[in-house]
Amino acid sequence: MFVVELWDDECTKTTFYTVRKDGAKMNETDKFLSKFRKKKGFQQSTRTLTAFILKEIGENYGARPEFFNRPEEGSFGLPPKGSVRIGHIRLEYNKFPLRLYAIRIAEREDLVLLFNGGAKESGTNLGSPELHHVMQEAKTFARKFTEALRDGAIEIDEKTRKLKSADGQNEIVIY
Repeated sequence: MFVVELWDDECTKTTFYTVRKDGAKMNETDKFLSKFRKKKGFQQSTRTLTAFILKEIGENYGARPEFFNRPEEGSFGLPPKGSVRIGHIRLEYNKFPLRLYAIRIAEREDLVLLFNGGAKESGTNLGSPELHHVMQEAKTFARKFTEALRDGAIEIDEKTRKLKSADGQNEIVIY
């Protein structure tokens, strides 16, 4: 069981959600950020990734498909792979050491569900045990969330860009 909770709704283009495991004090995205903000050698990468999410996706461009070009078994690894050009800007994320898993909710550019992530320690996710583990969790979260949305247990309020539980509960709980 997990809860879908609002992570950031102050950006002009995109509202971000995350998940919190049953009984956990901290949501998955904040766990990732808290860990890598403190971890030696990853502070700058953590700031870069956070800025990409909030500035480029949240404020400037929305959750464009070009940003979600790294499919990872049911979710997408952020930042995008390689070089991404949108209009006159080009974003470069070659050999970026971190991955944060996410999905565009209902393939929309204004709603994103963020998960956990990790450090890429080898050429593949399988070669990075911690990263592979959180990728598998993200896959499960994404599948269950997508099923709940498809089955009508979660609704999207078009006016507010917010998710809500179809049963009127304050929390969106997924089993």
